Amino acid sequence: MAAITRPDTSPVPIQVPALAWVAAAIGMFAVYLVVQENGLLLTEGWETLHELFHDGRHALGVPCH
Repeated sequence: MAAITRPDTSPVPIQVPALAWVAAAIGMFAVYLVVQENGLLLTEGWETLHELFHDGRHALGVPCH
């Protein structure tokens, strides 16, 4: 009788391209700006952008006050 062998079940490493890491970092920074930025990073002259993010937080239902 022949022995039953199992196929190789070693894990295959997943390689993530460098551009995907850059895109993830930019995306996380954008989420930070929209959800948490309260004027710490966007200083003088950025009031319009700050108000846009502030209104966006209200539209998304994220508490900011």
